[in-house]
Amino acid sequence: MSVSRDLRSLPSVDSLARQLAQLETRFPRELIVSECRRAVEQARAALRRGEPLPDLVSCVASELEGLAAPSLVEVINATGVILHTNLGRAPLPLLPAQPWYTNLEYDLEAGRRGKRDRHTTRLLDRLFGRPGILVNNGAAAVYLALHELAGHGGEVIVSRGELIEIGDGFRIPEIMERSGAKLVEVGTTNRTRIDDYRRAITPGTRLLMRVHPSNFHIQGFTARPSLQELAALSHETGIPLYEDLGSGSLTDLSALGIDEPSVAGSLSAGVGLVSFSGDKLLGGPQAGVIVGEGILIDRLRKNPMFRALRVGKLVIAAMETCLRLHLLQQMEALPVHRMLHMSVDELRGRATRVAGQLGPACCEIREGRSLIGGGSTPAQSLPSVVIALRGDAAALERALRTSRPPVIARVEDDTVLIDLRTVAPEQEPALLSALKKCQAL
Repeated sequence: MSVSRDLRSLPSVDSLARQLAQLETRFPRELIVSECRRAVEQARAALRRGEPLPDLVSCVASELEGLAAPSLVEVINATGVILHTNLGRAPLPLLPAQPWYTNLEYDLEAGRRGKRDRHTTRLLDRLFGRPGILVNNGAAAVYLALHELAGHGGEVIVSRGELIEIGDGFRIPEIMERSGAKLVEVGTTNRTRIDDYRRAITPGTRLLMRVHPSNFHIQGFTARPSLQELAALSHETGIPLYEDLGSGSLTDLSALGIDEPSVAGSLSAGVGLVSFSGDKLLGGPQAGVIVGEGILIDRLRKNPMFRALRVGKLVIAAMETCLRLHLLQQMEALPVHRMLHMSVDELRGRATRVAGQLGPACCEIREGRSLIGGGSTPAQSLPSVVIALRGDAAALERALRTSRPPVIARVEDDTVLIDLRTVAPEQEPALLSALKKCQAL
């Protein structure tokens, strides 16, 4: 049959919609007609490419079901990557239910309009001894700081070794250009000294900037000035020192063998302004957190872009809960903290229980390593225990990924690995059910 004859055989939109009339009890007729029109157009294009004509009724029905079902679903993260960027980074602690109105911008004591950031500012002040604000992500925090403190051509001095690119093409030089600041590179990729910063200062210098290289690590013949040296230069010249800290740990992780700079450490070293992500080691929602000297925070708050980058009530509710847990040192309520501090013995016990219900023919227990993820500590990992599944790795991975709920596993050396560090105990029954269904593969 010729292509032109195939095209003439396509049903009209109206006739296709009539064949789906039984779905009008669940879907608006306008939506059904719209999807029928889309399906006919796609089928016409497919025929012109020489592809076979699909079952249009089934295609439209399937598409409607997909539109009715949530796209964002809970998954079981069995990869062992704690801050898995593709899986939403930090899992959140339990939040108080707030489905109705809230006092987001209403002062209950005074009976008048209030400020939305008051729900988090006092907690930030207690945690860091400095005022702070929230914006919608870490990149927004960098942009706002540069735009306010060095926009309109102000010079920002940065070491060449810190001109990083992180996920999704975010590059420090490009965000600086968009902010209106002028980049001044100093030093080399592997070695930069304090005198390099000093020599680069001109009457047009508005900011000294330090960027934490979150997602890579340079070893060997390297040098960079300490924060104390940069802070001393800042105080000597009156030029603010700003640090983009990336993950921004709030707790000391050295006992775990993790060397990640802390927010408190940067502030105590004399850094004037620090920004970091809310959904990494802090364990909260996606947000950019900026803390520092009051005069600098006030400038950022008054910048017109602050309103454009501000967070909504859902982020504020989640961040308030997270910050309060840190302040009260109720760390066990933070999933990220629990995962970081889960012992190898506990992981071995959990893995033994799960593997015991599958049998030695299906799996074995091995030593493994868990990653922090999210651009944190790229050269460091945590000792773990994993369940290695026997069988075709590609088939097993796909079966787990398409189960309900989906199970996202790790594949290494053509073997599917299950790392329970990132699986909540209450998720184990669902994980076990998915694993048992895979035993036949």
